[in-house]
Amino acid sequence: TPIMEGIVNLHHDLMFFLCIISIFVSWMLGRTLWHFERKQNPTPSSTTHGTLIEIIWTVTPALILLIIAVPSFSLLYAMDEIISPAITIKTLGHQWYWSYEYSDYANEDGEIINFDSYMVPEEDLEKGQLRLLEVDNRMVVPINTHIRIIVTGADVLHSWAVPSLGVKCDAIPGRLNQASLFIKREGIYYG
Repeated sequence: TPIMEGIVNLHHDLMFFLCIISIFVSWMLGRTLWHFERKQNPTPSSTTHGTLIEIIWTVTPALILLIIAVPSFSLLYAMDEIISPAITIKTLGHQWYWSYEYSDYANEDGEIINFDSYMVPEEDLEKGQLRLLEVDNRMVVPINTHIRIIVTGADVLHSWAVPSLGVKCDAIPGRLNQASLFIKREGIYYG
């Protein structure tokens, strides 16, 4: 999804800053240990304050945080944005399974499409299936379509999450939460 691509790109950008900062701080620490060793410098400096250096090491981290904040805030707002969905799927978390309802569509009899999705027990797994991730009825959604997921819980707190799509939404009894998806590639996404 575009959201997951944004999360990955933000991670890579932050790692760039982290590497630069780590190298600089390590260099400063090594330089300080080298130059202020007793054998190198037997007479210690009596300097206690340096206004310029204190301004620099206060302003520089603040500027770095501002540079990091701009893309992270835009990504955070994009994650909460719901763009006129073509499909709305209601997701209800139960103690050991999920129920899905495609309320925008009906079958031949005029009934709304809904089903339960149970985890496949370990002894029923076939070769190549993933333990604790395979289900008997998968939620099927189209690609290149804006999808709204409405999530709630029937009994206890749950978390509806698909990490590879960059979505995680809490299922709380008595409360509706929503998330949006725009899947770009066909595939099976586990969560």
